[in-house]
Amino acid sequence: MDKNVILTAKDLSKTFSNASQQQHVLKNLNLDIYRRDFTVIMGNSGSGKSTLLYALSGMDRPSLGTITYKGTGAETEISKFTNDQLAKFRRNHCGFVFQQNYLNDSMSALDNVMVSGLLLTKDRKALAARAQSLLEKVEIGKDDWNKFPAQMSGGMQQRVAVVRGVINKPEILFADEPTGALNSQNTNNVLEILSGLNNEGQSIVMVTHTVRAAERGNRILYLADGVIVDEIDLGPFLGDYKDETNPHLAQAQERHRKLKDFLAAMGW
Repeated sequence: MDKNVILTAKDLSKTFSNASQQQHVLKNLNLDIYRRDFTVIMGNSGSGKSTLLYALSGMDRPSLGTITYKGTGAETEISKFTNDQLAKFRRNHCGFVFQQNYLNDSMSALDNVMVSGLLLTKDRKALAARAQSLLEKVEIGKDDWNKFPAQMSGGMQQRVAVVRGVINKPEILFADEPTGALNSQNTNNVLEILSGLNNEGQSIVMVTHTVRAAERGNRILYLADGVIVDEIDLGPFLGDYKDETNPHLAQAQERHRKLKDFLAAMGW
């Protein structure tokens, strides 16, 4: 994969304070995020996974350290941005998918996608064409475009949320436990979509607590107590290690074993 750096965190720390104590969630963390990678962040509850994701994406500010975005021919320290500048950075460069889909209950599937796209373009015709194409790509056909969230299954809602996350062609898609609220079949559907996007060149950073989701990544980071303890490069996803029809079955099984051994070594 292309190993061009797109984001760099240096000496990153995040502390939350209340009246009686301080909680140091991230501690002098250093990390490069690469273009076209599917980076997965794992770790036990409270290890700082989501905090790191939010800091990298500009959704939250670090207490100390820097986050630098490395665009084409330029570097920008986004950790110095104002709130308005951060909002513009997220709008122009980032897409988001969360465990909860946060769809607008009063908007149809198509409108939920369109409203995000209109933040960057006023060409409604071109935007609608892209939105419809993406919805069809995730198997949401024309008959479902006008459905409201209450009329959709949880899996369909999350597929709409993924399309909303990529409608503006983000350089990085940030996903925080995107399958955490889904059943087994819908989990697989969403993971297939994310894998497909990555195969097309989409950079993804995903937080997860499941091996099943983590296997979709090529780079796995393990956090403990606010620091990256270790990481592993699995190479590209090679299909289901349980699927006897998988032409890469032996390699997929070895890849799965490698991930399990890595997590076991981390005490997971």
